[in-house]
Amino acid sequence: PTIPLFEGVSQLLADLEVGGFLLGVATGKTRAGLDRAIAKNGLAGRFHATRCADEGFPKPNPDMLLAVMDRLGADPRDTLMIGDTTHDLELARNAGVDAVAVAAGAHDREGLARLSPRALVHSVAELRDWLQRNG
Repeated sequence: PTIPLFEGVSQLLADLEVGGFLLGVATGKTRAGLDRAIAKNGLAGRFHATRCADEGFPKPNPDMLLAVMDRLGADPRDTLMIGDTTHDLELARNAGVDAVAVAAGAHDREGLARLSPRALVHSVAELRDWLQRNG
């Protein structure tokens, strides 16, 4: 089954890349699952580095995010994790990276807020606005 992107994600990714941002993925999906999702959503070539659950330690261990940052030459102070689960926010904290929570996914707003992300947004449109103000 295809997992559809949230409305506006494809354009946001394109805009971030045009803006010079390096884009990475740290996911609990397997490599086969991520590759399939990228292909089915027309995102081939969009990400500069990816790391999957079957390639290292699972979230919230910082391994996968640290591996993506290492591949990109990214400093934790210049990295932002955007996630929709508490696992994503714990991963960011364990890697020494700021995070923005998107309360439109698997975990509820209250659980996300307890982990003190830099921001908590409720949609891709709100995320876009936050990134434009703080990027």
